[in-house]
Amino acid sequence: MGTWQRLLLCGGVSFRGGGGIPVPLGGSRSLVCRRQLSGADSEILKQRRTQIMSRGLPKQKPIEGVKQVIVVASGKGGVGKSTTAVNLALALAANDSSKAIGLLDVDVYGPSIPKMMNLKGNPELSQNNLMRPLLNYGIACMSMGFLVEDTTPVVWRGLMVMSAVEKLLRQVDWGQLDYLVVDMPPGTGDVQLSVSQNIPISGAVIVSTPQDIALMDAHKGAEMFRKVHVPVLGLVQNMSVFQCPKCKHKTHIFGADGARKLAQTLDLDVLGDIPLHPSIRETSDTGQPVVFSQPDSDEAKAYLRIATEVVRRLPPPPE
Repeated sequence: MGTWQRLLLCGGVSFRGGGGIPVPLGGSRSLVCRRQLSGADSEILKQRRTQIMSRGLPKQKPIEGVKQVIVVASGKGGVGKSTTAVNLALALAANDSSKAIGLLDVDVYGPSIPKMMNLKGNPELSQNNLMRPLLNYGIACMSMGFLVEDTTPVVWRGLMVMSAVEKLLRQVDWGQLDYLVVDMPPGTGDVQLSVSQNIPISGAVIVSTPQDIALMDAHKGAEMFRKVHVPVLGLVQNMSVFQCPKCKHKTHIFGADGARKLAQTLDLDVLGDIPLHPSIRETSDTGQPVVFSQPDSDEAKAYLRIATEVVRRLPPPPE
């Protein structure tokens, strides 16, 4: 344990006064920080640190009516996370029509679900003053994009964002859902921590392209979920290959099998590969996702296989 760690843990020294001179606090307590910690002392400090950290963590509370939550995340923006979340939700419904599926967009600054799911309008309120999700293609959807105009930027500080996320988690009447797919914002910040610590999550799906730059951040995203005890179900390798529609030649624009190498490093599975194909982009832009509008295409079948792999790795739902 380094000097700074001991000082911070023990609280025995305060930098105050002129020139940043360390001033002992509490008499002999400061001596504990200056000597080599014994095994017993180190264990006591670890227990104390755990107690302090646990006080600040909110207790997880399930979302009423939702059996299992699947988060779709990435360390970096622009890797196709929202496209994957939308088509995963549709694929879950297509694979088992008896299941009720919801889609929650917690990307407050850049919500994509309204456009991709071809939905507009403000949610109605229930008798309990809860927002009712908007419905399309059999999927119940909620997004910050339903609450602001399309071109209106959300210029909020952290506390306001966290308040909005809390409302999206707790003030929506989902009815009864088997799976709620959550489209997370990119990165490993406040929103990811808030969602992970406030609700029980059945599993996380990490999306990345095969490019090294994207994989670096995907690695961080996977490690973040592990630190907050969220099971990582596996990786989706998006934009894995481009096939020329004329000559059928395949080109690995973003590199080959990068996600597979990362999966081996993290001891995870690759849930599937999604090609770089114009139809995926076109159908997303027109609000008719490929799983819905082109269910027999190879692209749609790739998402269907990923949905099967996700369900296979989920723990049993709570009774």
